[in-house]
Amino acid sequence: MPTLVKDTNFNMRMNRQKKANLEALYSQLGMTLPEAVNIFFENSLLVGGLPFDVRLPRFNKETEDAIQEARDIMAGKVEAKSYSSARELFEELDAE
Repeated sequence: MPTLVKDTNFNMRMNRQKKANLEALYSQLGMTLPEAVNIFFENSLLVGGLPFDVRLPRFNKETEDAIQEARDIMAGKVEAKSYSSARELFEELDAE
């Protein structure tokens, strides 16, 4: 396979600490950050998309119900419970 000429730049901004962490990680794997990015791009071209599954996180039913309840409260669809004290809250939790 012929070597392609590198004739353009790709720039991106990221958090300084994240960059340092990535550089340390890829260094342990024997490569630089730009080499790792190029591997990601080559794999993307090879598979015709992202080289890993991208999915929404799935939670158990109880967690999904709690997330939906929180969204409904934020949207004003459901009134949030309120308590006059932490003791009142804990008493209700203990009763459940």
